[in-house]
Amino acid sequence: MADIRLIALDLDGTLLTSDKKISERSLAALKAAQAKGVKIVLTTGRPLKAMDFFLHELGTDGEKDEYTITFNGGLVQRNTGEILDKTVFSYDDVARIFEETEKLGLPLDAICEGLVYQIQSDQESLYAKFNPALTFEPIDFSDLSDQQTYNKCVTAYAQEPLDAGIAQISPELFERYEIFKSRDMLLEWSPKNVHKATGLEKLIAHLGLDRSQVMACGDEANDLSMIEWAGLGVAMQNAVAEVKEAAAVVAPLTNDEDGVAWAIEEFVLKED
Repeated sequence: MADIRLIALDLDGTLLTSDKKISERSLAALKAAQAKGVKIVLTTGRPLKAMDFFLHELGTDGEKDEYTITFNGGLVQRNTGEILDKTVFSYDDVARIFEETEKLGLPLDAICEGLVYQIQSDQESLYAKFNPALTFEPIDFSDLSDQQTYNKCVTAYAQEPLDAGIAQISPELFERYEIFKSRDMLLEWSPKNVHKATGLEKLIAHLGLDRSQVMACGDEANDLSMIEWAGLGVAMQNAVAEVKEAAAVVAPLTNDEDGVAWAIEEFVLKED
């Protein structure tokens, strides 16, 4: 039996059901793991502000010895909000990405902590529909501040035109940035080498753990790095093919069937 001391969990399509809830079985499994001293680390593209409810359910909100990986690894934070490690975009990065999305006929939002700048274009972003808990500010690109940094950018758009646009993104941008889909209709743009595995690597160094002691659960392309990196990478049954191929274990259950609870029961709670 693996000695799992930290469980890294993606949210959408993994821990959360389709109606964005943590099921009773999953919550019970998480609480039982916590009782054994296992750290539960939500590992997500969202900012901390968008996770208050889930952290409260886990009983870790506001705790200085509990941690969350936000912005797909761009921020490693205590649940008090204190930042342990941070990698961000400059204004020039956002300008270059906006130039590309305008050329491709795609929308772009730029995110700074809990504030989402909806950069105005001919295409309407769907991001507010995905994350209504965040604060949105419509803005002309000419009014976007060049005096602050940005955690990430997102392109939220209908799947077919989004996929067609992704196929035309300049290869140079894939060299400069991390670009990946986290949902059918959501493309994420992050600074180079910002992904969930690098965030977790920094966190376990802080905690004095080894990656062999980490179980990571995920379903989408933005989970691939941590599934490959973790001592035990677990793909949900509903995961995309590349995540299933990289995982050490594919859960027999989907996110709506308590796949995370199954993994915790099987690899953390089951007695030898």
